[in-house]
Amino acid sequence: MPTRLNSEEFLSLSYQIFDVRSPIEFEKGHIANAINLPLFSNEERVLVGTAYVKQGKDEAIKIGLEKVQSKLVSFVESVNSVAKGKDIRLHCWRGGMRSKNMAWLLETAGYNVFILENGYKAYRQFVKDFFEKQFNLIVIGGMTGTGKTEILKYIQTKGQQVIDLENLANHKGSVFGHFGQLKQPKTEHFENLLFNSLKKIDLNKPVWIEDESLTIGTVYIPTNFHKQMQNANFILLEKSNVERAKRLVIEYAHFDKELLINAIIRISRKVGGDHAQEIINYIIKDDFFNAILKILIYYDKKYLFSLNTNHDNNVTKLDINNLTLQEIYTNLLTLKQNIDNG
Repeated sequence: MPTRLNSEEFLSLSYQIFDVRSPIEFEKGHIANAINLPLFSNEERVLVGTAYVKQGKDEAIKIGLEKVQSKLVSFVESVNSVAKGKDIRLHCWRGGMRSKNMAWLLETAGYNVFILENGYKAYRQFVKDFFEKQFNLIVIGGMTGTGKTEILKYIQTKGQQVIDLENLANHKGSVFGHFGQLKQPKTEHFENLLFNSLKKIDLNKPVWIEDESLTIGTVYIPTNFHKQMQNANFILLEKSNVERAKRLVIEYAHFDKELLINAIIRISRKVGGDHAQEIINYIIKDDFFNAILKILIYYDKKYLFSLNTNHDNNVTKLDINNLTLQEIYTNLLTLKQNIDNG
């Protein structure tokens, strides 16, 4: 008999997780590092579900068995390829028939199986409840091109706890933010990834994080977590337009011109038609520096509005012009200490 565990117990184990839901369910969201071992394909799941509703449980089970019987060997081989000789964790949507049947098969093949009680549905509630906690956040802000992500990565190497939201979202936040990135996760899976990152650190200690709007590309930051970001101690990094433009040229000028131009076209109504065309003309002439300076006018205005709306009472400024990463880090620690001391 497989051992059934609640979400906290299930996640505390280090064994490989196998998610037996259909591929479409898995893509929407899954436990970090789980492997999809679908009992049914997307089409088969619909077929079995329809039979259950229209013809009853017995007919649905019959159809399900017909679809699964030819896959039994491949299921065991798939698990053997990554977890042979080890214990495993297993779940479906509600901890019902799919996980029960797969557990039976894998136990027959010699595995010790731990099942997630009430399935992925219970895990998702566990994640949602987690985001109602109080987090000790320090938010790093600054206009586009300030180098916030690089700074956060550096202070992480110094032993500070850092959460990189843009890395989890596969998006850098601007209209160019998807360039060079993997496909964005669904919002549900982004929440799972954020939860997984936060579970690995000590929440009693400060967590450094970059300022973001509620959305990063197409994903949404959990509402309560984002509210805490808005209310957290906020350090605003300041850097000159010229230095920011130089950084952004390095970051984006190597991308195909057509991609850059299409991105400008997408925001042309917000930027203004004439302004957008001027930017496009600069790109066509390979004058990326002036193109970016013009784009910054739009993004700076947008960022200042957000700053004044969301962080009006708790902003500490830090001029980072001509500072090394080590000097920025030293200044950040000093500011944090001053904030802590009131």
